[in-house]
Amino acid sequence: SLFVAKDQGFFEEQGLDPQIVQVRNGPIAISALAAGDANFYAAPATGATLGAMAGGLDAVFIAGLINKLDGYFVVAPKIQSPADLKGKTVGVQSIGGGLWMFTMMALNHWGLDLKRDNIQLRVVGDQPVIVQALATRTVDGAFLSYTFGTVAEHQGSRILADLAKVDIPYQGTGILARRGFVEKSPELVERSLKALIKAVAFIKEAENKPAVMRTL
Repeated sequence: SLFVAKDQGFFEEQGLDPQIVQVRNGPIAISALAAGDANFYAAPATGATLGAMAGGLDAVFIAGLINKLDGYFVVAPKIQSPADLKGKTVGVQSIGGGLWMFTMMALNHWGLDLKRDNIQLRVVGDQPVIVQALATRTVDGAFLSYTFGTVAEHQGSRILADLAKVDIPYQGTGILARRGFVEKSPELVERSLKALIKAVAFIKEAENKPAVMRTL
């Protein structure tokens, strides 16, 4: 939605000209927000964002763009159901990070318990590394974004579940800002959100698919 709003001129309609910067991970983005180098941060409620708030950063969610868990749970071909994950190894990027949180939410939804069901979590790296770990059967399963989940499927793994269809409530991608910034510039915040809302509506209209695909 951020890039569509930029490409379609929705920010400009609101008198804004934002610079959208993609960073590698949550801690870097949180640092930019804390230092005042960024006014907004688009991110889910993960360890990095919630941990920063718990640590005293006056960051707040001002909008929710995705309000349920989405992504693929990808597994080795021999695994046909969530119950088959018992006794298996599941790959994550880190303990306490976003992929770990999403993995735990999926396992909990399926009634699986790490200790009781002897499920081992293995820290293997970020998503491209997890895809390779699945291909070499270093791990038996993992949560992946749609992009990397599709890559893993093309390399021989199978998609156990599209978690958006499982409908697990979760504050996915939202917009964060520092409370002080929101209180100081409420009109700017409102105009920014109006541009994003228009982008979401634009994305959901089928006739706009070619334009959205060009942005992607």
